[in-house]
Amino acid sequence: MTNTEDGSRRFYTCNCFTTDNIYLDDYKLHVRFVSEQQFRLDHQPLLRQRGCVTDQQFEEVLHQISQEVDRRRRLSVTSAERALAIKDMYQPLRPHVYHLQESFLAPKFKQIVDYCRSCDVSEEGLGDMLKGEAAARVYRFPVFDKSFCEDLVEELEHFEHSSAPKGRPNTMNHYGILLNELGFDEGFITPLRELYLQPLTSLLFPDCGGRCLDSHKAFVVKYDMTEDLDLSYHYDNAEVTLNVSLGKDFTEGNLYFGDMRQVPLSEMECSEVQHKVTEGLLHRGQHMHGALPISSGQRWNLIIWMRASQERNKLCPMCNGRPALVEGEGFADGFTKHSDAPLNSFCVLT
Repeated sequence: MTNTEDGSRRFYTCNCFTTDNIYLDDYKLHVRFVSEQQFRLDHQPLLRQRGCVTDQQFEEVLHQISQEVDRRRRLSVTSAERALAIKDMYQPLRPHVYHLQESFLAPKFKQIVDYCRSCDVSEEGLGDMLKGEAAARVYRFPVFDKSFCEDLVEELEHFEHSSAPKGRPNTMNHYGILLNELGFDEGFITPLRELYLQPLTSLLFPDCGGRCLDSHKAFVVKYDMTEDLDLSYHYDNAEVTLNVSLGKDFTEGNLYFGDMRQVPLSEMECSEVQHKVTEGLLHRGQHMHGALPISSGQRWNLIIWMRASQERNKLCPMCNGRPALVEGEGFADGFTKHSDAPLNSFCVLT
């Protein structure tokens, strides 16, 4: 395992990050760009079907892609610069929310985690506690106390209205906050993943890295009537994803799930899932999903992409190839130099 100078593990990004899964919002399409010739061959026919018919429109698409590729190449540097600037200039409104406390968690969630930690756990017993699946292998349960959700949203709004620099979560969400830049990783997201989520993912998703999650990317997205209303059909750069509805008051905006991304779109049937404040939806990262438009109000969602280097070191989930590693900051995209991370000792379902 490659370590940093302070003894912590070093994580990497796959080189495909700069070329693959570039989202063209105007055409609701993910594309790959290695060269203009490759791009024309692979994507121009479908772009034409979706309304990109003039030379000017195509040139605008190429310009948009060029800007996005450049942003991705500079991302680790600009993100580190933003984090330093935020630490220097931003004064939190609710500083207690940056450090996970058991009082933040819903009693039901703590009961589920305690049950998963016990060696008397069974598939039937866990199923009873989760009250069935929201969709195929999509599990819904309360995660946070409502008062904590309100405090967290107040803190996020305070940051949003500040003059501190901000980075967008990804190419699909134009409004949101990268939580590592704001300082949530060490005191909140990492202990939440290690102490509370992994006992659950170890049992529900052992086939896709749920037992050996060792990094994450956490961010918050916002849906508003004057900003992003919905989220197009997609999959995540994660082995397992947790999506928690934090608030505020909103109507509609349910999530929908299809099948794993390897299944042809023509063979998928989608299931609609209601997303309630304080509740989380836990699902496989490669499970195709999207969010329907809200019809009023504003909604904040906490997204945690959890990653297992043991899985992704063998096959990059974004390009489906052997990862070509480049150095990254922090958890980067969850790749390491080796696949020898030990499995945790949680019990398995019997």
